[in-house]
Amino acid sequence: MTDKPEAKLWGGRFKGGIDPLMEAYNESIHYDRVLYAEDLDGSIAFARANVKTGRLTEEEFVQIMGGLLRIKVEWDTNNFRIAKGDEDIHTANERRLGEIIGTHIAGKLHTGRSRNEQIATDMRLWLVKRLRELEGHLAAFLQVIADRAETEISVVMPGYTHLQRAQPIRWAHWLLAYGSQFASDLERLREVRSRVNRSPLGFGALAGNPFGIDRAAMAKELGFEGLLPNSMAGVADRDFVVETMQWGMMLMTHMSRMAEDLIIYSTSEFGFVQLSDGYSTGSSLMPQKKNPDSLELLRGKAGRAFGHLAGLTMSVKGIPSTYNKDLQESLEPMFDHVKTVTDSILIATGVVNTLAINPERMRAALSPDMLATDLAEYLVRKGVPFRETHHISGRVVALAEEEGRPMDQLSLEELRSVDTRFGEDVHSVFDYTRSVEQRTSAGGTSEKAVREQIEMLRALIKSEGKVAAVKV
Repeated sequence: MTDKPEAKLWGGRFKGGIDPLMEAYNESIHYDRVLYAEDLDGSIAFARANVKTGRLTEEEFVQIMGGLLRIKVEWDTNNFRIAKGDEDIHTANERRLGEIIGTHIAGKLHTGRSRNEQIATDMRLWLVKRLRELEGHLAAFLQVIADRAETEISVVMPGYTHLQRAQPIRWAHWLLAYGSQFASDLERLREVRSRVNRSPLGFGALAGNPFGIDRAAMAKELGFEGLLPNSMAGVADRDFVVETMQWGMMLMTHMSRMAEDLIIYSTSEFGFVQLSDGYSTGSSLMPQKKNPDSLELLRGKAGRAFGHLAGLTMSVKGIPSTYNKDLQESLEPMFDHVKTVTDSILIATGVVNTLAINPERMRAALSPDMLATDLAEYLVRKGVPFRETHHISGRVVALAEEEGRPMDQLSLEELRSVDTRFGEDVHSVFDYTRSVEQRTSAGGTSEKAVREQIEMLRALIKSEGKVAAVKV
């Protein structure tokens, strides 16, 4: 059995009904109903603007607004009943408005309006709200990072390149390395939100509104920061969703890398950190296991976030100008992407906030060969060119390996057998705290440089602007 065409908003041109499978394939009400509040707010703003155009009387507007507010209560209280033929949130709300105030007045609401502009408006309004929430969550996450970095600033650990021990760093410096990446994500989020927060309402299907509607007034009522400039582009634009996903993919990439570090650091072989029970799981077979599932899921969800972006990009890349039904495929991935990223930030915040560190294991993992660069720099301070000191220090590393002793246990005579310019003070080089304290340049791992980074991070959290540049 097929639906009669007159039951559809667009049914006047059709004589035959729609195939039931096609109807199910076409409808979006089972997921776009999430946008009910935004759809109703947009309808109220549109109705108010049409009083000024003369399309509605004040009395009609009052009836329409009253009906729309009643519908909102029904949605809020889970009492809205979706009827057969409600193919999307716009259809459902308009159908219900007709039931409440009568179809004669309710039918005037859609004058000069298209669902093309409605869905674009609804999506932008919804996404702006979610991006503001994400900004708050990300700022809170950065605050946890800054607080831990300050509290645990004295802890020294190995820094790695190629997963090989490289140079001593502060644990706080490691935290702020990811804090710096997430700070860039916060900057980008604020920029993306500004571009999302522009109104397409009043564009019609593609060519604009014929009744002189005040787009600026509607945008101001709905809280938009500005107007989209072109009606054809505006109804077809899903760049704001793609850009949000590009932002989310970047953030989730950083999440994944941080999670990978912490997974490694939490192994028994490293033992630098231990996850709290609240963010760990066990094994159904091996009672001793404490698995870092929270971190593994963060790593895995990054792939999901990338999939949202790849899928939507493929959906929109080849469609012709203005609205095409392909654009309906932007809704579900947008909803899931925002949920995935939101949940991930909250989980990461909990993980970092409750993480226990083992400063003794971190310090024990340091080895004198990690100070080979410091040994080269010792000779640089005596005027020896770095390319020469690098070679000399490498020979000392080789000597220590040949003797089977750490570098700091080589005698002065042994060091001088490599180069006579080593002095009585050479063994002062083999001090891990001294090593990190020498990295005083902006962004380095000395205490002063780390504290500067903490303050910059806190300034960004409080500011709506961009992160403060490094002072010179």
